[in-house]
Amino acid sequence: MTLQADLRQVIYALSDALDLVGVDDLSHGKRVGVMAAECAKALGWSPDEVLFMFDLGILHDIGVSNTSTHHSLVSEFDWSGAQAHTQIGHDLLKDFAPLARLADPIRYHHTRWDVMGREGVPAAVATPANLILLTDRVDALMAGHYASGPSLQQRDRARHEILIRKGSYFDPHLVDAFLELSTHETFWLRLEPRALANAMNDMAALGQPYQATPTELQQLAAIFARIVDAKSPFTYTHSRGVARVAKLLARYLNVPADQCDKLEIAGLLHDLGKLRVPDEILDKPARLDSSERVTMNAHSFETREILRGIQGFKDIRLWAGSHHEEPGGTGYPDGIDAAQLPLEARILRVADIFQAMVQDRPYRKGLSLEAVDLFMSELQNSGRIDPEIGNALHAHLDELLAAARLQEPADDAPSLAAA
Repeated sequence: MTLQADLRQVIYALSDALDLVGVDDLSHGKRVGVMAAECAKALGWSPDEVLFMFDLGILHDIGVSNTSTHHSLVSEFDWSGAQAHTQIGHDLLKDFAPLARLADPIRYHHTRWDVMGREGVPAAVATPANLILLTDRVDALMAGHYASGPSLQQRDRARHEILIRKGSYFDPHLVDAFLELSTHETFWLRLEPRALANAMNDMAALGQPYQATPTELQQLAAIFARIVDAKSPFTYTHSRGVARVAKLLARYLNVPADQCDKLEIAGLLHDLGKLRVPDEILDKPARLDSSERVTMNAHSFETREILRGIQGFKDIRLWAGSHHEEPGGTGYPDGIDAAQLPLEARILRVADIFQAMVQDRPYRKGLSLEAVDLFMSELQNSGRIDPEIGNALHAHLDELLAAARLQEPADDAPSLAAA
């Protein structure tokens, strides 16, 4: 694959997808990352440790996909279900070498300080995990006040809630550092939207560029595909299935190998924007009403915006963000005539439709081989998909059905074999 990208830039861009889960609050991870980094500076930690805490903060909720879990995490100080997402986050990152160091602190970032002490969690894991718990709980206490006005008016409450849990929930040394730092207005004003964007840029500039290998880019895309797909039991394999179908279709259509690999990544990432769709809409067992449809249709635009900041992802962004554009300009979000889009974008659209039709959804069972063949033929005959792509699909229906259902590997590519 000829794709070149800075892995740190990719990670920061994709972290925006995690904040979409908040639906109405799109900056939880960013605020936690900035607070954790500022506390680390106050503690005299090294620049590498400060950057580690920032990365840990923006990715700490990588195990959260659905809005109900996010709501509980930001509305309750302690919640019995919190440990489930920490284990998921750990499992997502533990085998991805560039981020594996984050896995154990993520696993323990909702475990009390005194409990970690009794369980013998090493300080190298317990301390960063506990600093994330502290800043995460501060943000949960403050979350309702950022948009309504300066958070300065609410800081005393947050500081008090942390203080009364000193030595139980939180490491006393970390509490002392937080209380000293948070007496100053700058700590809180930095969390307001405009200042937060500047703080994010400042932190991003501290990291050294990391030229990702093709395998690392595919592995990272597969991680985020799992996050998106886990949002609903009805889409649990959708993104991975779309990626496999798209790559196979592209091969059958003699698309160059490097473009096939990029298309695989676009398939894995095409539904990132669905993280902002509320659970009740995504899982509704009936036709969406007009308001719900507007919310759902925004997801491809959100995907495109998330991928906007990644240099080298221009094609991937176009293909992923255009997978609901139709011939004649009747699709969304731009109403572009799909005939004007590159072949790869049109392939991705067909792969998305095909995989969705063979997968169980809240309102219907997945179609059989015969039924999906008929359905795709009707789309082709009515001019809604390209004849060239439709012919390739019908000629390889068995293989594509297996790929859509993840019943067998599409090939021996390590990205999908390991995903």
